Amino acid sequence: MIVGPKSSPDAARLVTPTMLVLWLVLATVPLWITRIGLYPYLGIEILIWSLYALAFNLVLGTAGLPSFGHGAYFGIGAYAFGLCQFDIVANLWICLIAAAAAAGLAGVLVALFISHRRGIYYAFMTIAFGQIFWTLAIKSHRITGGEDGLLKIKRLPADFGLVSFDLNDNVAFYYFVLAVFAVGTAALWRLVHSPYGRVVAAIRQSEVRASHLGYNVWLYKVAIFALSAAVSGFAGGLFAMAQLAAFPDVMSLHQSGYVVMMTLVGGGLVSFWGPVIGVFLFLTARDVIGALTNAWMLYFGLLFIAIVLFRPEGIAGAISAAVQQHSLGALRQRGTSAMRLLFGSGR
Repeated sequence: MIVGPKSSPDAARLVTPTMLVLWLVLATVPLWITRIGLYPYLGIEILIWSLYALAFNLVLGTAGLPSFGHGAYFGIGAYAFGLCQFDIVANLWICLIAAAAAAGLAGVLVALFISHRRGIYYAFMTIAFGQIFWTLAIKSHRITGGEDGLLKIKRLPADFGLVSFDLNDNVAFYYFVLAVFAVGTAALWRLVHSPYGRVVAAIRQSEVRASHLGYNVWLYKVAIFALSAAVSGFAGGLFAMAQLAAFPDVMSLHQSGYVVMMTLVGGGLVSFWGPVIGVFLFLTARDVIGALTNAWMLYFGLLFIAIVLFRPEGIAGAISAAVQQHSLGALRQRGTSAMRLLFGSGR
């Protein structure tokens, strides 16, 4: 039974109507976000974390691999961006490439060790390696700044040769991140719906069957994990620019758990756009509910529990079924099957 996202007429397109509508709505955010009591920087955070969550969902939703230490690659990208800026060259494009390359290399090294495992054993090993990277970031004080972080990272200008854009202003930086997000979502959409993405989805359903069809399952698992890590690192580089610093906290286990919660609540197991919905809900809840009480995470945690128990297809799956006027039963069954594939026993 297919448990991944259903194929649709938009699957073969590079840019879909949903993307265009989303990008247009996001382009208007700086015009009204302050009027509803929020601040422009929140929009930047949502875009960066959405790109990160979409990259993470390549592993969790597309490949069915439970990675609970993915914050390590987000953090490695942030540190690589800052170190490249300080020690190699202060060029935006080179530093972002360095962020993706460093995280991708770390992803390859980890994937080589863990890709022969499945289920809970795979998940535990991702946690272990994530904690190793987090510890190294804290202990390597001369390189990373230790618990104080890597400070004084600059927002480098976006130099296109004939024209250069200053990104120090939050609005200007927002539109730069939006442009990167648009390119990233289009590329990830195409990847997920490519022949390669379909093979990865087949491996998610049954590694044994995919292997019998002649696919090198181990190599595909290594490749998708490394690619996910690289894009996560790229998002980490953008986050370092946004924060003007890189901190080890983003590599910790609880921060890694945030992106898992975002993805599952949003419906990443059954929808490409689920992680974006989850990020928006999580970050707005943090700011809106957090302004009323410090226990905002309690309410989001209760929502997470309710989603896992009663709506395993997530918010995106429920919305999709409602729009298509179909029963939620099929999507709920797909979500439940995906949960079992992710967390069921296996070596």
